[in-house]
Amino acid sequence: MRKHWRPAMAVALILLTATAAMPPEFHRFPAIVTIAYRVERFGIPYSWGGGHAESPGPSTGTCEGYRGRIKPCPAERTRGLDCSGLARWVYAMAHGRDVLGPGNTDDHVRQMRRVRAPVPGDLVFFGKVTKKYVKTHHVGIYLGHGMMMNAPETGAQVRIDDIARRKDFAGYYRY
Repeated sequence: MRKHWRPAMAVALILLTATAAMPPEFHRFPAIVTIAYRVERFGIPYSWGGGHAESPGPSTGTCEGYRGRIKPCPAERTRGLDCSGLARWVYAMAHGRDVLGPGNTDDHVRQMRRVRAPVPGDLVFFGKVTKKYVKTHHVGIYLGHGMMMNAPETGAQVRIDDIARRKDFAGYYRY
């Protein structure tokens, strides 16, 4: 019977030594990702401009600049988050203070540095970002494996989405 345990023991030892050599960030989710998953469980609705009150967190939005499908604009009566409001709130909880501030995606990307090898917790922006030009329109929280926590659009709730489903990927950014 001992011979049957040898292959299992060998696999366990290989996995143990392989993961021991991995950087610590791969052993656990960063606080940003853990918090993002908790926020998603609340079923928070999207609200254009939501999350941009004086302090981070769900708030009623604004109809100024709204171009969504649902008419009339429901933002002023919907307590929720837009994409940058979601990123702001999650980052504030993870860092213990409002590190991104109440601005929009353009304001947030300017505070960050672009990274080629993203790790869970980085932000993923959509739009156009060059050395001279920043015009973004969407942000999500990178979860790994091509997925992001997303506040996608009016009528939806904060949810997990595939990054590849959105067009005009601008890059991954780290605070």
